[in-house]
Amino acid sequence: MEKNHPINDLMAETIQKIRETVDANTVVGEPIHAGELTLIPVSKISFGFGTGASEFGGKSPKAPGDNPFGGGGGAGVKVSPVCFLAISGTNVKVLPVEVAPATGVDRVVEMIPEAVTKISDFIDKRKGGE
Repeated sequence: MEKNHPINDLMAETIQKIRETVDANTVVGEPIHAGELTLIPVSKISFGFGTGASEFGGKSPKAPGDNPFGGGGGAGVKVSPVCFLAISGTNVKVLPVEVAPATGVDRVVEMIPEAVTKISDFIDKRKGGE
């Protein structure tokens, strides 16, 4: 029987913890009932993980897996709300969730379409007046 290397256990444990955290109920949440209205939250999930390890063989290394082992792993999960599905009778509407810009650069990028529209309107008015 082949010996299982400790890095395999480390990676399997990390992936298992991510699976426990992120499932279909995290993306499409539990329905919220308010009278005849039902709201279903929808989220976006981003995640990543990394694992690293090393064997310390010293002056007389042994077979792989028999040397002293050191390793670690980590994972991160981000859940961002996207919208709510609002269901009333046979009508379904998507209610987007506005997320505030994280940085000043994000805020500037969001303002560009509005600024271009205002500048275009200003130029059109000046051309019409001449």
